Amino acid sequence: MKKTILSLVTFLSMYTIVTAQSIDDGKKFLYYERYTSAKQAFEKLASGNKDAEAVYWLGQAYVDADQLDSAKAVYQNALTAGLNDPWIWIGSAHVDVLQGGDINAAKQKFEQAITATTKTKGRNKGPNADILNAIGRAMADGPSTVGDPNYGIDKLKQAASIDPQNPGIFINLGKCYLKLGGDHGGEAFEAFRQATVINPQFALGYYRIGLIYQSQRNQESMNEWYGKAINADPAFAPVYLQYFQYYSETDVSAAKEYLDKFIANADKDCKTEYFVGDYLFRAGKYQESLAKAKEMESGSCKDYPSISILYAYNYDRLGDSVQAKSYIQKYFAAASPDALQPADYAFAGSILAKFPDGEDSAIAYLQKAVELDTVKDEQLKYLITAGKIAAASANYRKQLALIKKMETINGGKLSETEYFNLAKAITDAKEADSSKTFDSSKYLIGDSVIMLYVSAYPDKPQGYSFRTRFAKMSDVDSTRGLAVAPIEQYNEFLSKDTSADSKKSMFANYYYLLLYYAQYATDVPKEQEYQRAIDVTEKMKAIYPDPNSDEYKFADGTGKSLQSSLDKFNKSKAAGGSGSGKSQK
Repeated sequence: MKKTILSLVTFLSMYTIVTAQSIDDGKKFLYYERYTSAKQAFEKLASGNKDAEAVYWLGQAYVDADQLDSAKAVYQNALTAGLNDPWIWIGSAHVDVLQGGDINAAKQKFEQAITATTKTKGRNKGPNADILNAIGRAMADGPSTVGDPNYGIDKLKQAASIDPQNPGIFINLGKCYLKLGGDHGGEAFEAFRQATVINPQFALGYYRIGLIYQSQRNQESMNEWYGKAINADPAFAPVYLQYFQYYSETDVSAAKEYLDKFIANADKDCKTEYFVGDYLFRAGKYQESLAKAKEMESGSCKDYPSISILYAYNYDRLGDSVQAKSYIQKYFAAASPDALQPADYAFAGSILAKFPDGEDSAIAYLQKAVELDTVKDEQLKYLITAGKIAAASANYRKQLALIKKMETINGGKLSETEYFNLAKAITDAKEADSSKTFDSSKYLIGDSVIMLYVSAYPDKPQGYSFRTRFAKMSDVDSTRGLAVAPIEQYNEFLSKDTSADSKKSMFANYYYLLLYYAQYATDVPKEQEYQRAIDVTEKMKAIYPDPNSDEYKFADGTGKSLQSSLDKFNKSKAAGGSGSGKSQK
């Protein structure tokens, strides 16, 4: 009897060890981002013994693979089957938060899970560190607009005090700090570094630090920490994928080298097949990339959402905007919101902007990209694109708001190139506008946008030039005098430069004013209009003082003609008449 009992105890002990090892094996697959293998491991475990922790991790495998609906189904099915366990509560609340659910309701479930698993007696009295870590993991997941990272930090610090040798706790802690914004980058760095101190072979910690430096455009430090990740664990596939994406638009050969290393260490699944197609697109092999998409679509990957964006990329590059639009819409309809990246929204915006009446939707997509991205340079890039789209549709009010947002993100004025591109977009759009209708509010806002350039870089000529061009094009028949103030401002700037080009520009600007005062101005009595035109000819002669120059001769002759007309007008007026008409010069 004693032998039988001993055998039973031994069996149960071994069973427990095998179960624990199986969960750890599945978690290791998640660590390597081998989601297909992780799901297979946890599915066997969850279906075999109804282990709540195994079911939790099965759901997490779907969460990490951006399959939130599948994860939700895992937890809902477990609850329906009677597996009402703290692990399931946490997993279910995690998915709810990612899908836009009530954070306070989720916290209530988290607190219930903590209470239910807290031991009140024995050596291990107190909360369960794994439960606390799972809650912290939920708060670390998703973009900065999702969850409560401070709540997660509180739970993770508590978990670390109980289990200080678990590097995974510090990874989740670092991710929570990152969600709080750039001011907490140092705390995130220290959390990730601590994970590598606990386990020097823990490649994920080095990799996470590398991501921080990549977001800062610090290639040297990025390479240092990615290199440490590879040295710590050459089988850590995520770092190779990151390098592939880093080089995919700048060095296709390097990208291919890292893609091969990623494939060698990753699951052979739809994800790896997709990146093969993505590489072919980046390499300019559009037909081969389309063939890969069609191959995936006809096989076991037919429901893989990213097939649609692969089609969209290729059709857009091949100039088929209609097909590109159709496929990007399919992608957004099928993909999990948590899987959508800032670049996806930006790409969608670029496609929609090519269609009539698509500007507002395009700008909305780009603003979503800004909201999701944490890299300042990328945010500014998306906003510049949105600003150009707004300008092209003459929505200067929206463009002005976008520029203000850019200045806020940048912490002050933008670069000259950024202002130049935004001002140029306005003048280009106006030049392409065949409408003769004048909208004073649009003009004033457009002028205000260009004035941001002038104010930010008053020592650069382009802002003044754009403002003058915009005013001239907006005043189609020159009757409103819109260009008078911009020209006077521009010429004041040009007067500081004695170069031939500056003189030529000033002379052309004065010629415009000459015509306006002599032919169209009506804001002052007629004799004053004549006098202003004559004054302009004097300024023109001052630019080219040589009496033998063509410019001087033109200005002098025009001035004399205008003076003669003014004299006749005054003589007629003194005689009781209404004066003569304008000069026909």
